Amino acid sequence: MARKATSQDVANRAGVSRSAVSFVLNGRADGNIAKDKQLRILAAAKELNYTPNAVARSLQSQSTHTIGVVTDAIAGGPFAGKLLQGASNAAFNAGYLLLVIETQSDELREDIAFTTLLNRQVDALIFAAESLREHQPHPSMNNVPALLANSFDPSGTRRSIIPDEVFGGRTAAQLLLDAGHSNIAYLSGGHELVATGLRTEGVNAAVKAAGLAPIPTLEAGWEISDGYTAAMRLFTDDGVSPARRAGSPGSGSTGSTGSGHTDRGPTGVVCANDRVAMGVILACGKLGLRVPEDVSIVGYDDDEPLARTAVPGLTTVSLPHREMGEMAVKLLLEDLSSPGTSSPGTAKAATAAGATTRTPEARSKESSAGSFTPILVQGSVVMRGSVAAPPSRG
Repeated sequence: MARKATSQDVANRAGVSRSAVSFVLNGRADGNIAKDKQLRILAAAKELNYTPNAVARSLQSQSTHTIGVVTDAIAGGPFAGKLLQGASNAAFNAGYLLLVIETQSDELREDIAFTTLLNRQVDALIFAAESLREHQPHPSMNNVPALLANSFDPSGTRRSIIPDEVFGGRTAAQLLLDAGHSNIAYLSGGHELVATGLRTEGVNAAVKAAGLAPIPTLEAGWEISDGYTAAMRLFTDDGVSPARRAGSPGSGSTGSTGSGHTDRGPTGVVCANDRVAMGVILACGKLGLRVPEDVSIVGYDDDEPLARTAVPGLTTVSLPHREMGEMAVKLLLEDLSSPGTSSPGTAKAATAAGATTRTPEARSKESSAGSFTPILVQGSVVMRGSVAAPPSRG
């Protein structure tokens, strides 16, 4: 059997010292080893089929180069799953691997998951939630650098990273305001989720800042059928909607412009998410209303491929889950590179309501009272074809 190549073999082949090989293959070359030497070392390692001994590296550095992630139900999700993708990429680029356990929102499984990851000597821990919510950190998170992602500690003991939902709601409404709309309706999600109240706060703030009266708000839900039902209430004279139409298309109502639009219906709709927005598009089609000529629609989440393949393509505000995952890993790596710091991420954290008053994307900092406020990460606007200037009133 051929002898396995060693780091000394790589050093001899590249014409460098063994320590230089260690620097390069352990990701510490920048600023220490010249670029041409780095390239020679990498080429020699490839030629010799050399890989560092992970066990030996762990014993030497007292690090397994692994980060444990416990999730409730996000591994296969279309949105929060991006959080894992971002975290995985950031970890891989730094020479770390993620060990992910999904608990299916079962407390016993969560307890076993954290115990298992600590027994495998992970260097750090993340708890990641599918939807923004409160979460009581597991005691295991006190033993290593740890933080919460897409969740926050109601008792205030753990650092967290959450999306800036107030900013997102304000941005969604601002898209319609900037396009010239003043007759706007808002279809909110169910109030069982923390994000709903925060997004609503943002929508109302944008409308108030524009000098408009409070806009009609209907609690729709989160599904396509919810959006369809709510839109039919908005655009038909059923005696329910505060912004109901003067008449349905083809009814001969004096409020109709002939294209299905009426003077009393909203010209713009902000939706709880992209599925609700899709339901609104379907309802508009049923009623003969054109999108965006008669009604402009803004979604939320950037639910691909739904938003991209809608006709017209749906303008929306993305959730920054990928960025949150990347940020979580980078912060933990900073903690790991500064072993002298005091118990990172264990000071008192703010509630989500308090977090909304913080500067977006601000780094959590310990206050004089020994508390952290969550890091707020902003989503971005994804412009497609569902927003246009409002129709002229003839």
